[in-house]
Amino acid sequence: LVSMRSHNEIHKRFGYAQGRKVYYIYGAPCSGKSSYVDKVKGNSDLIIDIDLVWQSITGGRKYFKPDALKQCAFEIYRQLLDMAKTRTGKWERAYIITGGAHKGQRERQINDLGAEPIYIPSDKETCLRRLTNDKERDVSQWTEYINEWFSIYQE
Repeated sequence: LVSMRSHNEIHKRFGYAQGRKVYYIYGAPCSGKSSYVDKVKGNSDLIIDIDLVWQSITGGRKYFKPDALKQCAFEIYRQLLDMAKTRTGKWERAYIITGGAHKGQRERQINDLGAEPIYIPSDKETCLRRLTNDKERDVSQWTEYINEWFSIYQE
């Protein structure tokens, strides 16, 4: 008979997997989170980004999010997060790309995932400028997302 902690260590689960790290990449919309991950990721790394989930299930544009598929998108995202948490698969690093504006929620997720947080700093003006150069996003909708993130962000 072994404790749950020992069981997880034996089976290399819940933060006990050797060499497998989870990174919680957070910051404002258009702050450069995806660009950062694109620069550091390897071929055997797991990238968890809700925008990429949407693109995958719609087969369309990255930011096209029909309500009819919302439940599917969030279930897939939840499953991917669980794979990172339990260290399921043979990936080397997992990068979770998210906003992370609420400190309490962010800290709970980081602890739950056994993740290392990486904040991608950017000021609002830079994010808005990047948005104007982005041909995939609806400028008025994403301006709201950026403004909201900066109004609720907690360090």
